[in-house]
Amino acid sequence: MTKLFTTAAAVALMAGTALAQQDTITVGMQLEPPNLDPTGGAAAAIDEVVYANIFEGLTRFGPDGSIQPALASEWEVSEDGTVYTFTLRDGVSFHDGTAMDAEDVVFSLNRARAEDSTNAQKALFAGITEVEAVDPLTVRVTLSEPNGNFPFNMAWGDAVIVAEETIEQAATTPIGTGPFTFTEWVQGDHVTISRNENYWGEAPALATATFKFIADGNAAFAAMMAGDIDVFPVFPAPELVSQFEADPRFTVIEGSTEGETILAMNNAVAPLDDVKVREAISHAINRQEIIDGAMFGYGTPIGTHFAPHNPDYVDLTETSNYDPEAAKALLAEAGAEGLSLRLMLPPPTYARRGGEIIAAQLREVGIETEITNLEWAQWLEQVFTGKDFDLTIVSHTEPADINIYARPDYYFQYDNADFQALIADLAVESDPEARAAMNKEAQETIANDFVNAYLFQLAKVGVANANIEGLWENAPTQANDLTDVRWTE
Repeated sequence: MTKLFTTAAAVALMAGTALAQQDTITVGMQLEPPNLDPTGGAAAAIDEVVYANIFEGLTRFGPDGSIQPALASEWEVSEDGTVYTFTLRDGVSFHDGTAMDAEDVVFSLNRARAEDSTNAQKALFAGITEVEAVDPLTVRVTLSEPNGNFPFNMAWGDAVIVAEETIEQAATTPIGTGPFTFTEWVQGDHVTISRNENYWGEAPALATATFKFIADGNAAFAAMMAGDIDVFPVFPAPELVSQFEADPRFTVIEGSTEGETILAMNNAVAPLDDVKVREAISHAINRQEIIDGAMFGYGTPIGTHFAPHNPDYVDLTETSNYDPEAAKALLAEAGAEGLSLRLMLPPPTYARRGGEIIAAQLREVGIETEITNLEWAQWLEQVFTGKDFDLTIVSHTEPADINIYARPDYYFQYDNADFQALIADLAVESDPEARAAMNKEAQETIANDFVNAYLFQLAKVGVANANIEGLWENAPTQANDLTDVRWTE
């Protein structure tokens, strides 16, 4: 009798565990975020945890890249295009129970645009001259000039709404308005979030979600196979994806991203301040060899900093086509033969593997490289902030971000007054045809200036348990939005 009771109890316990697992999920990520405040850090991994899960903005990106209402249910634009009036949703609370209202929007936008702001995308807020709380549920934003892209700007993770009372703790214990609340962060291992039972919108199906950080591709494969990870939205070992395709327990999700992967060059330091040297480096690069060798065929070659799926994209790959003899001639013409350059590589697979391939390609034209592998925090400090590098490889996953080339203080330090004026004109232009022409001119300008060596558009290749639905196929922004994710059985 005791044995029968024990067996029955075990079955019941197993059944209960199986049911419980249907509202929990473990999400694999290659990189751990340096902090959890999307308004105070540049790392994509921050948004991959908190965007649309913990924090929300006035608007948001949908899975198809569309701009959708979020904390603002609607907005109106003045006839001259300089005043946006946002109507906020009623009954929205932060996770600590305090109300979210117009004053929080005023604080968030003023903080982001302040002179001492540490926001990584401060340019999104540069045109704001005034933010007013008309009443608790109405915010008026006045711009210095028309900006048809303003709702798009407000959808970025850098523009989420935060509370003045809790912003100081956002880096480690974030408090937002989203469908999930922060539970814990075990640094070096995982972040766990839990369903917000007081969420203003439709409650998510998931009760808890854990973001598990696994940098090594083989470890990620083992964790998926063992069921320790339920989904890896961007699987770090593309060479192993075919094994998941052959296994009915898994679904392979292949889509596109906004990630322009580039060999960035420090335009402000010699000899890279010479366009002939930058052109030589660009012609030394065999893109397809990098895509095949580092990404196992996943990726689309690009010749400028623009996503190929964008209707305004111009294929400029021939401008910097693979031509090692031309590269050698340009180096000789520039008097820059026998170069040795520092190549700083962050952790992602595309950078580490791609860096080895690029080093070999540069060696063929007479350029030696000193490779230094950096952890993500080191890369952010030394390369992105400190600008202490010659070459680096990174994927820029922010949407429609060619405007970074209009920021001479940005890490690759490209300073072109005509380009800056073009981007300024683009920011205020609302006519679609005129905007398309400006986007094309911008792409051609940076391609012809060989600002960076443009490699490939990062593919989004994910692996998931076959019983999970609601995951994003594409990545219009850097996010693992779990709002609509659920188990089918």
